[in-house]
Amino acid sequence: MPGGTALAETSPIIAPAEDIAEALIARCGPEIRLALPLGLGKPVTLLDALTRAVARRPEVRLSILTALTLEPPEADSGMAKRFLGPARERLFGAYPVPDYAKRLRDGTLPANIEVAEFFMLAGRWLGVEAAQRHYIAANYTHALEVVRRWRPNLVLQLLGEDAEGTLTLSCNTDITADLLRDRHAGRLDFLMAGETNANLPALPGPDATLPREALAFLLQDPPNFELFSVVKRPVGAVEHAIALQVAGMIRDGGTLQIGIGAIGDAVAHALIARHEGRLAALQQDRPFAAPLPRELASDGPFRQGLYCATEMLVDGLLHLFEAGIITREVEGAAIHAGFFVDCRNFYERLHALPPEQRARIQMVPVSFTNQLYGDEAAKRAARRDARFVNSAMKATLLGGIVSDATAEGQEVSGIGGQFNFIEQAFALEGARAIITLPATRQSKGRLRSNILWEHPHESVPRAYRDLVVTEYGVADLRGKRDEEVVMAMLRIADSRFQLGLMAKAQKAGKLARDFTLPPEWRRNTPEALEGWLRPKALPDFPFGTDFTPVEQQLLPALDRLSQAQGDKRALAGLIWQGIRGGAGARARHVAAMQRMGLDAAATLGERLEGWALLGALEASERRPSPP
Repeated sequence: MPGGTALAETSPIIAPAEDIAEALIARCGPEIRLALPLGLGKPVTLLDALTRAVARRPEVRLSILTALTLEPPEADSGMAKRFLGPARERLFGAYPVPDYAKRLRDGTLPANIEVAEFFMLAGRWLGVEAAQRHYIAANYTHALEVVRRWRPNLVLQLLGEDAEGTLTLSCNTDITADLLRDRHAGRLDFLMAGETNANLPALPGPDATLPREALAFLLQDPPNFELFSVVKRPVGAVEHAIALQVAGMIRDGGTLQIGIGAIGDAVAHALIARHEGRLAALQQDRPFAAPLPRELASDGPFRQGLYCATEMLVDGLLHLFEAGIITREVEGAAIHAGFFVDCRNFYERLHALPPEQRARIQMVPVSFTNQLYGDEAAKRAARRDARFVNSAMKATLLGGIVSDATAEGQEVSGIGGQFNFIEQAFALEGARAIITLPATRQSKGRLRSNILWEHPHESVPRAYRDLVVTEYGVADLRGKRDEEVVMAMLRIADSRFQLGLMAKAQKAGKLARDFTLPPEWRRNTPEALEGWLRPKALPDFPFGTDFTPVEQQLLPALDRLSQAQGDKRALAGLIWQGIRGGAGARARHVAAMQRMGLDAAATLGERLEGWALLGALEASERRPSPP
């Protein structure tokens, strides 16, 4: 590709997006291989200009290799449209979804543009054939090698800029930092163009700073679009119960990694409660038989503090940093992270950090966070007593973990760095991998166990089985015999599924034929869980929310409605409950019905929707949601 390294040695040409797009096509030639950062790092203005320019030229081919294309959820019809429509920008930000994503979803992406991702926004591309066919299965650590072998001739990146005008890779050092190192060493040759965004926190780090001469082009007068905001989901009894157990296994002075979402928020909240001396009281009266492994139990405040090595910097980790829990420094940093994307409050707090505090959060490539090779001795010394906490979709009774794909092979998200951190847990002395997993889920109107006898696909094979935590307890699986593993997993399964799972294990010869479930194992029920945690008055949103009070009231009812979909009997029951509630129920929930536009239903369909919602609101107030 002519002009790659030579141009990178000069100051960037500053120009409008359309002019840069034309210049990139001229310099890269008819085959553009674009390496695009995952998540927040996509410079959407530049990217859309290039996509449009290539779409006008069938003789030019654009191949995009990326991950985690950010989009708000679809809300085209039904209750989702009524709920999300008026609140879309408030909840998710006025983020411009990349043009290629919209075209890929509606089937209008030109034949000369293709997109391949190695990690997908969870559940958003199920059933989209082009996205499923072009998915690349790769651990995050090894995605760099995938990009190297593909030999990009173009990299586009969203950039932060500090008060002194220094450019940073900010939210996405993850793979870009290593690509730039390869280019400097002559192993790769590509053009790089950037778009700054004043809303993007300019986090530091030796790998994050970007000299201007590294860029061929820089967008003039960038629009500073609003960053994508990840909406915080409510933290329920299941997530809190899991977190209260995880928080008791984190060793003071150790190393921590946690993920995004309700369980990550719950773990951070539980760790703060422990630091403040409240964890023991919250754990008290726990009714389930599976205890914390004795040798892992930890309590008390974090006097030495934790060090964080994580691919993703999430809001929960920032709260732990602000609470004085993540304080142990390694090479001047208490947190080393590869990328970030979270809620708007997270971005605002990063912006507001004093410079001396911001300097303690350093952005680095995932080749640093997700693996040990390369300065291995120093990493081993730093990552003492590590706890890598990650979520799964399902687990087998023999300890296999399912995190990324359905039984039919549809990619839900991707493995990301989960396997990388589990590998580290086995390689580091004193480290453990903690997999968190709600015991059940609702699917197509039916209650299903997330603990199965078998699954055709395992994201993490059972040879790497370690710690699995459900709301009902902890299964310590590392180094155990298959029969012991089966019993440990049965002990943390929902009691409505234990007998069926036990029978399958016995049929397979993995459990003695005369084995019977002890009575104390049979208490794993939602009722027991609610009875334990309801008096604790744990918060639904430990770290705040963009949902209004009325929307917070609606969330459990909408969840109940969603669970009833596919089950005509359950849906009819909610409608009947709404009808029976009559004027009294409508008066109690008038604000919620108005928010959903169902307070004055005109058609029969709207009346049915209104009754179903009213029934779900009544049911959600009177008893906990079905598991």
